[in-house]
Amino acid sequence: MELDHVFGYASLVTDGGPGAALTRLHGVRRAWGVATDNSRGIPGYKMYLRRSDGSRPLVFVAFLDLLPEPAGSVSGVCRPVAPGELERLDRRERNYDRVDVTASIESPPGRVWAYVGSAEGRERLRRARAEGTAVVSRDYERKVHAGFRALGQAEYESFLASYSLEGLPIWDLERIDLPGAPPGEEGAP
Repeated sequence: MELDHVFGYASLVTDGGPGAALTRLHGVRRAWGVATDNSRGIPGYKMYLRRSDGSRPLVFVAFLDLLPEPAGSVSGVCRPVAPGELERLDRRERNYDRVDVTASIESPPGRVWAYVGSAEGRERLRRARAEGTAVVSRDYERKVHAGFRALGQAEYESFLASYSLEGLPIWDLERIDLPGAPPGEEGAP
């Protein structure tokens, strides 16, 4: 039986693991596309607290996404996933829909999935930008940069060429995983 694969283009790059391979996904660009509402406490999900005082800010925390761009492409890591892992990732990636991108991956090793922003996740970020309440967690931003740095200087430079904060402020937030998550679930991207 051939394993499914996941294309990681943001925080999932650091979760590459054995069998991960560098590749490109064509027809897209990397952008801040989704957000989670930090005012809502969803069991088994997460929330963010300010590191400075432990308060829970009423903001929307933004995450990277893939947006259609016919002439575009982004680098990332394609890694195999064990049976059952896709369902765990589906729960973790609550702001995203899992989409088959096999036809757009360079040299696909089998069926390849990517997590692209859900309509609801994208609408939350659109609304938050309009209200001035969209922020990026410093830890998330650092994790994405560290993942691409670990792939080597050329990959990091390729990532930087496709990355911009798009005017979003970076806040020093601590992620808190809320009780109720199945064992091993880490939250969203």
